[in-house]
Amino acid sequence: MTKVLVLYYSSYGHIETMAQAVAQGARDAGAVAVIKRVPELVPDHIAQKAGYKRDQPAEIATVAELPDYDAIIFGTPTRFGNMASQMKNFLDQCGGLWFEDKLVGKVGSVFTSTGSQHGGQESTILSVHTVLLHLGMVVVGLPYTFKGQGRMDEITGGSPYGASTLADDGKGGDRQPSANELEGASFQGYHVAEIAHALAAARLKEVA
Repeated sequence: MTKVLVLYYSSYGHIETMAQAVAQGARDAGAVAVIKRVPELVPDHIAQKAGYKRDQPAEIATVAELPDYDAIIFGTPTRFGNMASQMKNFLDQCGGLWFEDKLVGKVGSVFTSTGSQHGGQESTILSVHTVLLHLGMVVVGLPYTFKGQGRMDEITGGSPYGASTLADDGKGGDRQPSANELEGASFQGYHVAEIAHALAAARLKEVA
């Protein structure tokens, strides 16, 4: 059975919520989906003062376990148009996997969140894509067959690069992922699982 890891970092819970939708989409496609997160780098007293969501139940992932999955879907908020340092720190430890080609041919995909509508959603996802390509992964986005990308009746995240959400309501308040954004995340999880399954089946056919 296809195994999908949804690996995320979330300061305030927006990416955590999106990760759950991504995982459900993968499960709907028949995959085994596991949700894990990367370690926090911010000292606990600072995270507490900043209001970080520290009660996230997802287990901490290890770099060594990444080859155990057929697909890895990464979730990270933006930091000035780039991935969060917590995610980059985790990926920077993949040198051994790169050297041994352990992730070559695995499916990789990315989703994100930004504070504003034009806060770097696409560039953040692309910053992760660069790493995935160096690792030899097959990069998959969110195709336009998810028709929610074309909505013009509401503010919404989502691009062909991957699902996304807006974390600020425009008035300095908190905004949770919308139904359309969660649907996009679920669609992406389903799509990635289908592709990972197809690639795995093709490899088995070659061996046979």
